[in-house]
Amino acid sequence: MDDAFAAGHRFLLSQARLLELRLFATCFLGEPAARVVDALRGYQNDDGGFGHALEPDKRCPFSLPIDVEIAFQALATAGAVDHDMVTRACDFLARTAEEAGAGGAVPPAFPVIESFPRAVHWAEWTYQPGLNPTAGLVGLLYQLGVDHPWRSVGAGYCWQQLESGAVPGDAHVLREVLVFLEHVPDRDRADRCAAALAPNLASIPMFHLDPDAPGYGLSPLDMAPQATSRWCALFTDAQIAAHLDRLQKDQQADGGWPITWEPPSQAAVFEWRGIVTLGALRTLTSYGRLTAGT
Repeated sequence: MDDAFAAGHRFLLSQARLLELRLFATCFLGEPAARVVDALRGYQNDDGGFGHALEPDKRCPFSLPIDVEIAFQALATAGAVDHDMVTRACDFLARTAEEAGAGGAVPPAFPVIESFPRAVHWAEWTYQPGLNPTAGLVGLLYQLGVDHPWRSVGAGYCWQQLESGAVPGDAHVLREVLVFLEHVPDRDRADRCAAALAPNLASIPMFHLDPDAPGYGLSPLDMAPQATSRWCALFTDAQIAAHLDRLQKDQQADGGWPITWEPPSQAAVFEWRGIVTLGALRTLTSYGRLTAGT
């Protein structure tokens, strides 16, 4: 086993929350994906949505679309689907979209987060329905193979926005859009939209094509976190290799990977570092930079 991989695992054992430990065990140790589903149950509320700081930057127990997205991401990572869990979450999204009145879109969050500790960037912009997180949620539903009336409504909104010719407003929107375009079944339509986005990547705010760019931002590895991703084709081999080099160099002495923003608490810092460390291990093993083992 690679020493860097072992150090990352030790960091997770020391600092990560149960969900990331379950995901690591499923991804690398062959343990049942059902255990990831079990870990998610504690985050699901009676209304079907997810909360309880599943996305750690706001310590809000109430259901939020962003937390639903984190739950769907965990299921997709584990290769697990609990249809009742996902359907209940979709019912929550459908109600949210209807209340928002924005053509099927949902916002990341609601003003209720203001009653709880939160990172400063979780502000009024997160109350606006849009491609972030609608596109990612719809794409994940296609990836999970779960149909629901809201999936079609949300997909219609995404197509309308994408085919209007607008460029994603920042790197987070770009990532959401690429999840949608990777998994939506209409491949010709999706590939046309992706081709239209490709020339504008360098101009999208918070998207770092330069691996040494300072400050917070997303990289090509956030868009193509696995070597099998369709969106590797958006970047040159040299660009991917440079960002893999950067990712390897960023591993800290404690075995984990750092974050470049300020969460609302020390607990949230360690939760995020567990999330990004698991992501780094998965990406680096997928691209052949690390060797996993027991």
